[in-house]
Amino acid sequence: MNRSASMNGILLVAAREIRQILKMKSFWLTLLILPVALAIGPLFAETLEDDEPTRVVVVDRSGGQTADALEARFAAEDAQWLLRDLSRYVQRYDLEAADPQAPWAQHDRWYTGADIAAFESQGGLEAALAKIDAVRPEGVPEFEPDTPDYSFEPAPAELASAQGDAFGEAARALFDADDDTAPEIVVLIGESYPADPRIQLFSADQPRGSFVSTMQEVLTGDLRARLLASQGVSPADAAAVQSAAPVIAVDTPPPGGGARETLLVRSIVPLALAYILMMSLMLSGSWMLQGSVEERSNKLLESLLACIRPEDLMYGKLLGSLSVGLLMILVWGACAGAAAYATQGAISDMIRPALEPVSSPGIIAAILFFFIAGYILISALFVAIGAMVDSMSEAQGYLMPVLLLILLPITFLIQAILAGNSGWMVQVLTWVPLWTPFTVMARLGMGIEWWEMVGSGILLAATIVLELVLIGRLFRASLLSTGQKPSLKKIVERFRSTPA
Repeated sequence: MNRSASMNGILLVAAREIRQILKMKSFWLTLLILPVALAIGPLFAETLEDDEPTRVVVVDRSGGQTADALEARFAAEDAQWLLRDLSRYVQRYDLEAADPQAPWAQHDRWYTGADIAAFESQGGLEAALAKIDAVRPEGVPEFEPDTPDYSFEPAPAELASAQGDAFGEAARALFDADDDTAPEIVVLIGESYPADPRIQLFSADQPRGSFVSTMQEVLTGDLRARLLASQGVSPADAAAVQSAAPVIAVDTPPPGGGARETLLVRSIVPLALAYILMMSLMLSGSWMLQGSVEERSNKLLESLLACIRPEDLMYGKLLGSLSVGLLMILVWGACAGAAAYATQGAISDMIRPALEPVSSPGIIAAILFFFIAGYILISALFVAIGAMVDSMSEAQGYLMPVLLLILLPITFLIQAILAGNSGWMVQVLTWVPLWTPFTVMARLGMGIEWWEMVGSGILLAATIVLELVLIGRLFRASLLSTGQKPSLKKIVERFRSTPA
C-alpha cells in the first residue's frame, strides 16, 4: 500500500472515529457542562444573594448607649467593605485621576477607622462617585455598591411596651407576621444590665456567626466600660481604656507582587492546562474504548482490516481522538474567555497576570507540543487496551491501573506546585515521559529551565516513536487473531515479528 493510500485510510478512520464519538450523548453532556455552568453560575449566585438587608431591632432598657454602639460598629464595617469595593473598581478601570489622594484611590491596603472618617468627611460615596463620573470614560460601567448586610430599625410599639415573657412572644409574633418591614433579629438588653449581663437575642432564622461575634465584641467592651465606671473609674477613663488599641500599619504588595501570591497567580493557567489534559484524556479514553469494544462486538473490525492496515487503523483512531479532545478544549477555552470578557471584573483581573507566564510565542509552541505529545502518548495506551478486550467490564480492568498510574503522581505534583516546592519529586517527574507533559506545563508558572523543556521534550518524542512502533505491533497482533481473543503466546509471536 502506497503512502497516499495509507494517509487516506488514516484520515478516513479518523473521520469515522470523530463521527462515532460525536454520536455519544456523554460527549455532548461533557462538552456542555462548562458552558452551562458559566451561564447558570452568575444567575444562581444572583438568586442566592439577598437584595435586602437583615432588619435588626435593639431594645436597650439599661439606660446606656449600647444600641448606638452596635449600629455604629456595623456601619463602620459596611463602610470598610464599601471602600474596598470602590478601590477595586477604580483600580480596575484606571480611574485614580478622579482624586489621587482619596482613600479609595489608595489600593492594596487595609482601610482603617481614619480612612473611613476621611472618606465620610469628604462627602462619602455620593461625593466620590461625582468625582469618578467626571473622568469615567464612555463604556465603563457605573459603580454599584453592595447592599449592607444589616439595617438597624427603631423598636415597634409591641416590643417597646412588652415585659417579661411577653417580650419574647411579641418578637416571635413579628417574625410570623407577613410584613416586609418586620424585624428579623431582636436584641433585648435588660434593666438589670450590667449586674445581670445576660443578653437575649431573638431571630427569625439562624443568625450569622459574624453577626453574633461582632455583637459580642461590642457588648463585651460596653460591659467592661460599665464595670470600670462602677468601680470609680470615670466614664472618660473607662472609654479610653476600652478604646486603647495598637495601630497596625498594614503593608501589602501590589497584586501579584508577593512571592506566594505571585506563584499562585502565575500557576493558575499552567495547572489548569495540566488538569485539562488529564481530564480530556480520561474522557476521550473512555469514549475510545467504548467505540473499540463496539467495533469488535459488531464484527466491524474485520471489514475495516480488509481495506486498511492495522497500523493505519491505530493512527486513525489516535488522530480522531486527538481531534475530538482539541475540539472539546477549544470550546471550553472559548467559553471561559467569553465569561472573563463579559464579567470585566475580578475574573479578568486575575487572568491578566495569570497569562503572563504562557504569553510568549516560544512558551505557546511548547505548550502545544507537550499537550499534543501527552495526548498521543496516553491515547496510544487506550488504543492498545481497546484492541485486546471484548467488553467494557474487561476494559475497565485494564484501564483503572493505567489511570491510577497517571493520576496519583499528578495529584502530588499539583500539591507540590501550589506549595512552591520544586524538589526532587518534581524534577524526577519532569524526566519520566509518562508524566513529562503534565509536569512541564504545571512548572511553567514557577519557572523551568529551557534545557529541561528541550531535553524532556526530546525524550518524550523518542518515547512516543518507540511506543507507536511497539503498540502498533501489539495492535496488529491482537486484531489479526482469527475470531477469538489471542493467546499470550500468539501475541508475543506477532509482537516480535516485523510487520509486512
